[in-house]
Amino acid sequence: MATFTAEARPSPNILVTGTPGTGKSTLCQETAQRLGMQYINVGDLAKEKELYEGWDEEYQCPILDEDRIIDELEDVVREGNCVLDYHSCEFFPERWFDLIFVLRTDNTILYNRLEARGYTGRKLQDNIQCEIFQTILEEARNSYLPSIVYELSSNEPEEIDSNIEKIRSTILKWKMNNQR
Repeated sequence: MATFTAEARPSPNILVTGTPGTGKSTLCQETAQRLGMQYINVGDLAKEKELYEGWDEEYQCPILDEDRIIDELEDVVREGNCVLDYHSCEFFPERWFDLIFVLRTDNTILYNRLEARGYTGRKLQDNIQCEIFQTILEEARNSYLPSIVYELSSNEPEEIDSNIEKIRSTILKWKMNNQR
């Protein structure tokens, strides 16, 4: 499998990550539409192509087959201009992403969002603790160059426009720094 680098892409690949319920899908869909990028929801892709390796009884959710996800997406992300949406980031190859945006939400707001989705018990508590301890943010900083990891607040719907503007301006800076 051939490798690729940011220098080979005219437009960056972006990963938007964060605890479930922080607004990743909404932000990614709007960003892709407004900026003319390809939107990829990794969870939806896994469901559509049945890229699972089992079932987690405790959390009542499928377990992704990470290797198959990577194989499925390798050619798609090679060209750049993709915005990927997933609640985790450490298993993706570092070379795939030029910019990482981690959405953060106030714990009370997040609790209410997750409860409305039907999260209960340990699944609810573990996701709230994940946000409290900044687990996804730390995972992103440890998995990628800290200089490409950005934290965005995602408490209110009104923040979508300002977050898209932050993403747009970061893409413009990336393009200026990576002109061939």
